[in-house]
Amino acid sequence: MLALSTYLGHVNPTDTYWYLSASPELIELVAERLEDGPAVMRDDRPRANLEAFLTERLMAQRGASPNTVASYRDTFRLLLRFGAEQKGKRPCELDFSDLDAALIGAFLEHLEVVRNNSVRTRNNRLSAIHSLFAYSALRHPEHAGTIQRVLAIPIKLTDRKLVTYLNDDEVDALLGACDLGTWAGRRDQALLDLAVEAGPRISELAALKRSDVTLGRGANLHVTGKGRKQRQVPLAQGAARLLRAWLAETGGDSAGPLLPTTTGSHMSRDAIEHRVTLHVKRAAANCPSLQRKPVTTHSLRHTCAMRLRAKGCQ
Repeated sequence: MLALSTYLGHVNPTDTYWYLSASPELIELVAERLEDGPAVMRDDRPRANLEAFLTERLMAQRGASPNTVASYRDTFRLLLRFGAEQKGKRPCELDFSDLDAALIGAFLEHLEVVRNNSVRTRNNRLSAIHSLFAYSALRHPEHAGTIQRVLAIPIKLTDRKLVTYLNDDEVDALLGACDLGTWAGRRDQALLDLAVEAGPRISELAALKRSDVTLGRGANLHVTGKGRKQRQVPLAQGAARLLRAWLAETGGDSAGPLLPTTTGSHMSRDAIEHRVTLHVKRAAANCPSLQRKPVTTHSLRHTCAMRLRAKGCQ
């Protein structure tokens, strides 16, 4: 293997694996013979792989967004903490033999049963783990058997819930529930109106800056969404008028948040969801149908889609 690696010009003998038709048993035999070789072959701990996966693979090679990197990081933090508790080791001492399919399966069950995560969250965590192990197969083929069994863990099927959206009367009641006598109430009305008229995701709402709004003729909202896809969303006259008054009231730097907190920073996703829930409860007093609907920020995005469909937009 060493001779073949030198002949092919590979820096790491593990890269030579992909030129062979090898079984996990053969790779384990190769690993034993390379015990006196490069240090990377002797280090079974995945800590170096985690760092390389987050920095090189996600950030440098794939150009993943900060939100994606943070989501993957949180998954691995939960996994390492769970693995350390199960194996009685420190997280930095865990190796690939510890993070086997049995432990990954127990971790997924822990997410659902102990942490009360949804099946969708469980599947998102598993997708992150699959990505890490697929990347690790290139660097540690001596663990091909363990990696293959982890990659074979299937995504869990789940029922798709009925999409909730608001009708025109419910939208009017929701916007009317904002107290326009307060600064926070006027901000929340702008937030809810944007959510209904433009249909941004909650992460897109939280990231909006003042410079993302273009008023005047052809008023529109510039949004950077998932996968760094950018789009220009036209704004109706009512939404443009509301935003014009809001921008005139708040002032400030064009790079500042469009919907700031009282301290001038961007609202968090939890803060936005909290304000939506608060105003839905207030609006339900005058619109009883809202009491029977689980309304979230994503529901307002679906409301935007249904309103466009009603107007004949495809």
